[in-house]
Amino acid sequence: MSYDPDALLDRRRLKRRLHVWQAITLLVVVGAVLVLLQGRNALLHGEYIARVQIEGLIVRDDARNRTLARLAEDADVRAVIVHIDSPGGSVVGGEDLYRGLRSISEAKPVVAVMGTVATSEAYMAALAADRIFAREGSITGSIGIILQSANVLELLGKVGVEPVTIKSSELKGIPSPVEPLTPVGRAATEAVVLNLYDFFVDLVIERRPIEGADLRALADGRVFSGRQGVENRLIDAIGDEATAIDWMVLARNLPAELSVKTVRTSTDKEGLLEQLIGLAGKSLFSNALTLDGLVSLWQPSPR
Repeated sequence: MSYDPDALLDRRRLKRRLHVWQAITLLVVVGAVLVLLQGRNALLHGEYIARVQIEGLIVRDDARNRTLARLAEDADVRAVIVHIDSPGGSVVGGEDLYRGLRSISEAKPVVAVMGTVATSEAYMAALAADRIFAREGSITGSIGIILQSANVLELLGKVGVEPVTIKSSELKGIPSPVEPLTPVGRAATEAVVLNLYDFFVDLVIERRPIEGADLRALADGRVFSGRQGVENRLIDAIGDEATAIDWMVLARNLPAELSVKTVRTSTDKEGLLEQLIGLAGKSLFSNALTLDGLVSLWQPSPR
């Protein structure tokens, strides 16, 4: 069987081109995989200190919970620095964050560094750390729980609207903006608020070197500066991230040469507006509309 020399040359050229394109395709695929792994913190990067940033309103966040669980199990993560800049949020959100950080601290050092504000549920989150640092001008404290509602019956009457409520029992849907708050309803609502307040205070007693009687005097909802927080033993010391690292190196024998890497903890699916609407619903309207809990949030009163 005879072969055409030109056909053989063309075939060889096609094979070479095919090999080139196969190599290019392989490089593109490998590059894409590396970028994906980099984005998911899945590359082999050696030991490091994880920097976790908690900012804005604290709400329940399953993605954040999963990230904290991974940090607890990752042997390359030698320690965690939690930067907190938040006025607080929902009680369940603060509880989730507290327990997630506590699970990490069972295996490796965790320190909290407060920014401008770390109040209410943000302070609850800081309690999970082995040591709490703040700036002198940081605002912290505001230990307490709040549930706010409004009675709009008079307003509705002025516009000719008569609300109608049919419910199985007197306390269903209390407090409600379209019903007067009865003494029985107020007592039941206050019982829930005070029960969660006791939960918050018990965490502070467990985690801070403050006697119960002394703490009750501090846990009246007031805020403190960073300096006052140190004086009242709500926080440990004035300092920043560098101070926190120095403490871990000395107190926890952490290698001084470790790098610090920011770890994203949330999918950030909800913007600030959505979070504010969610918290407003928790505090202003009945639990027939919002079902996931009370709020621990520092809100400076407008003048």
